[in-house]
Amino acid sequence: MTKQFKFTLHKKDGAARRGTVHTAHGDIRTPAFMPVGTVGTVKGLYMDQVKGTGADIILGNTYHLMLRPGAEQVAALGGLHKFTGWQGPILTDSGGFQIMSLSKIRKIKEAGATFSSHIDGRKYELSPERAMEIQRLLGSDIQMQLDQCIQFPHTEKEAEKAMQLSLRWAERSRKAFQSVSQPGHGNFGIVQGGTDERMRLASAEGLKQIGFEGYAIGGLAVGEGQKLMLSTLDFTTPALPVDRPRYLMGVGTPDDILESVARGVDMFDCVMPTRSGRHGQAFTRFGKINLRNAKHADDPRPLDAEHPCPALSQYSRAYLHHLIRSGELLGMMLLSWANIAYYQSLMQGMRDAIDASKFEEFRAATHEQWKMGDVAT
Repeated sequence: MTKQFKFTLHKKDGAARRGTVHTAHGDIRTPAFMPVGTVGTVKGLYMDQVKGTGADIILGNTYHLMLRPGAEQVAALGGLHKFTGWQGPILTDSGGFQIMSLSKIRKIKEAGATFSSHIDGRKYELSPERAMEIQRLLGSDIQMQLDQCIQFPHTEKEAEKAMQLSLRWAERSRKAFQSVSQPGHGNFGIVQGGTDERMRLASAEGLKQIGFEGYAIGGLAVGEGQKLMLSTLDFTTPALPVDRPRYLMGVGTPDDILESVARGVDMFDCVMPTRSGRHGQAFTRFGKINLRNAKHADDPRPLDAEHPCPALSQYSRAYLHHLIRSGELLGMMLLSWANIAYYQSLMQGMRDAIDASKFEEFRAATHEQWKMGDVAT
């Protein structure tokens, strides 16, 4: 295991990048998709299944883990790696997104956020310093600054205020992270500023002056739509350091990810693969397949006979349709497994294409296959 956190950029193909993030608990091949393990579990999957899909890293959530079972309790039990049984890298988000979603039961001040637990109503305070302390107790390899994320649509004044507050919180988060030696662990700053170019560039510049091991792009995929999201990336990613990983938070669909890699993004996370799986939707190289549809009731084909994941290749669409329509847990588990496996094969396909200087060919072929698959499936 390496004891130095660093990023190695191996290859560029246009703006698309192939690299490796080196952490205390192993390497992360980029472009990378991080399955979301909000409360210490990727819903519906065993950790060895997650690893078997090709995932190098998973994500945990500061807000949820601080409420239950509590960061101090996880630390006493050996940290999040030992607690969950996941031995690879873990990224923890800071709780900023969850604070946004608690708009009716939280207050934002300079010191931090105060809110009531959605579980039992208990009052909590989350400052930049406490957010970093919780992540340190959890033992995550990548620890995010506390930021203020705002929902779309918003006014320019609201975006400016949140961006400036996030920059001040970034400086405090950085000082808190650096106050304790954590070899092999990294701290990421988060670019905010809505979809406004001036604000995004100001945020990026402020974060670069503070200095982080990596840089995230937050405040997107919050209702602005793909077109605005991608146009925001067009001017945001070039403003970030070339020698540091770039992480687009909370994104997204396979198409979102493919298009974002084309714009220079390295890392992604999203609940979509497992959430969609629980609701009967599969993501495959042929496009999306809704297993609730009656047309699958007599279909003996698997989702993808050529894929190495058993959930994609060994169960008929008819059986999966039956499980989902019957409300069986196995159906939700199999589709969640299948979706995580597809996402990881998509990431591997992009890594291979960048290595071969054929990313644009891969991008065009993938779009064409999804288009044809909409008809075929």
